[in-house]
Amino acid sequence: MPRSPYTDLDRPPLSAARLRRALVAPYGPWARLELRTETGSTNADVTAAAQAGEPEGLVVVAEQQTAGRGRRGRAWQSPPRAGIATSVLLRPGQAAPDRGWLPAPPARYGWLPLLAGVALVEAVNRLAELDAVLKWPNDLLIGGAKCAGILAEAVPGPMPGDPPAVVLGVGLNVTLRADELPEHPTGLPATSLHLAGATATDRDPLLRALLRSLADWYARWRSAGGDATASGLRDAYLAVCDTVGREVRALLPDGTTRIGTATTIDQDGHLLLTTPPPTPTTHSIPAADLLHLR
Repeated sequence: MPRSPYTDLDRPPLSAARLRRALVAPYGPWARLELRTETGSTNADVTAAAQAGEPEGLVVVAEQQTAGRGRRGRAWQSPPRAGIATSVLLRPGQAAPDRGWLPAPPARYGWLPLLAGVALVEAVNRLAELDAVLKWPNDLLIGGAKCAGILAEAVPGPMPGDPPAVVLGVGLNVTLRADELPEHPTGLPATSLHLAGATATDRDPLLRALLRSLADWYARWRSAGGDATASGLRDAYLAVCDTVGREVRALLPDGTTRIGTATTIDQDGHLLLTTPPPTPTTHSIPAADLLHLR
């Protein structure tokens, strides 16, 4: 007999009907929300929908993922109803005349995972009353421990030359206990909102706040043609980024490593890293696994 979702009273189930009433009509671009008791990966589900021609605005939420993914194929899993696992479908390369949006240039899509990070920090800090920060490019940290990760994936258009869709996935540890945490994801200790002392761990308002903030920032970014500076996104990101100003080690996609000081995030969302003397050089890094050294 299946275990009742109400057995663990600290982890009540989400309500698809309540979430749809709160999000789908009033908060564009969310057009359709699906809540699944269990799935392999919400990113995989949304990717499949994008490949089948699903329009922008699909939101998939899972009470449990059995094959959740992070960067470089890392696993991201948690017990049922102990976290937020959600993915959304965006089509920034398509015009939206009803909203006055022109297509955003693909070169600016790199800001979308950073945009999701800003939205997530806003939701966590406001509702849970914590001091969360971001580690470039995709981790939310509380007290130096990882509490959430963001995964962005491009999905090719159905026809040659079509702009890609973007699937944004967010995994947030909410009520995980110490014995349920993953072991040192990306070299960092893990935590949850509960373990970090959050004043609120109700997933419903947290998810609503995340999706509303994500919709607001996406609208600003699209209205500015994908310009992170003009939309205010770059300043908002720098205000909550714990990477800038630190000495870091960057593992690049080709397997090479660079060590230096993270100086800023440029207009394209790339990390600018300056290597130390005697011949300091500034490198623009579009993607890397990053370790804060101090």
